[in-house]
Amino acid sequence: MFISKQKTNMELEIIEQTKIIPYILMKYINPETGEIKIDLPSDITKIVLVASGSSYHCARFAVDLLEKISKIESRAIYSSEFLLKSVIPHDKNTLYVFITQSGETSDTLKSVDKVKSLSSLPTLCITNNEDSTIWRKCDYKVACFAGAEKGIAATKSFTSQMLCLILISLKLVENIHGMASTNLYKKSLFSLPSIIERALAKRDEIKKLAKVLAKENTIIITADGISYSLAKEAALKIKETSYKNISAAILGEFMHGHVAVLNNKGILIYISVSEISARSIANLNKIISDYSPKLVIIGQSSKELKPDIHINVECENEIQQMFADVIISQQLALETALKLKRNVDHPKGLQKVVKDKI
Repeated sequence: MFISKQKTNMELEIIEQTKIIPYILMKYINPETGEIKIDLPSDITKIVLVASGSSYHCARFAVDLLEKISKIESRAIYSSEFLLKSVIPHDKNTLYVFITQSGETSDTLKSVDKVKSLSSLPTLCITNNEDSTIWRKCDYKVACFAGAEKGIAATKSFTSQMLCLILISLKLVENIHGMASTNLYKKSLFSLPSIIERALAKRDEIKKLAKVLAKENTIIITADGISYSLAKEAALKIKETSYKNISAAILGEFMHGHVAVLNNKGILIYISVSEISARSIANLNKIISDYSPKLVIIGQSSKELKPDIHINVECENEIQQMFADVIISQQLALETALKLKRNVDHPKGLQKVVKDKI
């Protein structure tokens, strides 16, 4: 049995995000001109993102973000699935983006080789290790500056990858419409450290929710749109650290049969980064009426919903809300695992490549 007597690596790395985020902004945004200092190929009309684990959740998040902000067609593929494809996307002006914390993820490295062997399309990596194999393999490179991550569960590397993908999206917009077109977005990014601080201040509320979660056997996390990638990541964090059998689903799809799992007593968590749609409100209220699970909302709620627990940080826009919801979810995974006396830094059966060069 594991009993934490001091701060775990996971907790320290969650807290460290308040320092990493402004450092990334300092590295990539020119303080005088506001220009985003990321080198990208020109004339990109399609982006394919390849990654595994938490990095895939970042890729999935980026698909919705890229299409909303830059209007560029995008898709995310698991590295292992990409290797099984007999035909890969190879349209002209396609950029391949590979995301890996360590820069040494085997399936992701093999995916780079596959693209290189089948096409002359440009490749870009986002990694936490500038002395890695993927850094040497790719044509374009973005370092996420999270530093060595000792905890098994990705926390600071996840948000640093998120921020790098946001900056890449904004850079693509600047290449087409000029720097002024992204000023409002960039201004809101500099408020992220304070948003994270406010999310960290929700610790007492999160501990109360973790106490409830630790007793539940049926746990479902749902979301819609861009929030779905955050739901996937939250479920993975709780699985990794507490060993809970938890699943994530798009709310609309969950209604097609999957909802029957709530015939078992359980808890339903809904993650939102924007105003909840009327359709989602109707679906959530129908679930409550039919199955009576505890309802938890992380992020924005609605007066038409009556959650048992609601944890939120008021934000100016979706980007800020994404970071707030992620920090809340990371803390929820940590506190649930600690409540169950798990070793959050060394979950049974899991290993991680850690580099100390950054």
